[in-house]
Amino acid sequence: MFADTKAYSGFAVPDLAAARKFYGETLGLRTSVPMEGVLLALHLAGDRDTLIYQKPDHEPANYTILNFEVDDVERAVDDLSSRGVRFERYEGFDQDEKGIARGQGPTVAWFTDPAGNILAVHERM
Repeated sequence: MFADTKAYSGFAVPDLAAARKFYGETLGLRTSVPMEGVLLALHLAGDRDTLIYQKPDHEPANYTILNFEVDDVERAVDDLSSRGVRFERYEGFDQDEKGIARGQGPTVAWFTDPAGNILAVHERM
């Protein structure tokens, strides 16, 4: 039924302006505003747009909502750290001083957006 339709992901934030600044300036993603005050679009590689919508009573998910596949997690963590991004630590994962987990799947590090949504950078699998 949906084999030939375009699908996209979406998630909520309480503040679209903060999201646009974080995703556009801090992460350097291409963004647009299809509906002012309602929707923000992230234009990701591979023609995979993600919509962010405003939800005043937003509660962040307790799982990773967006993953960024990179060639070198350590370099990505260093670059993001220099932009003010703080990396999360999770019980049950052996993470180094930068917050990078190795040896339990792909090399990965987690961080949050201003709304508390969990994002990750991980090495290509």
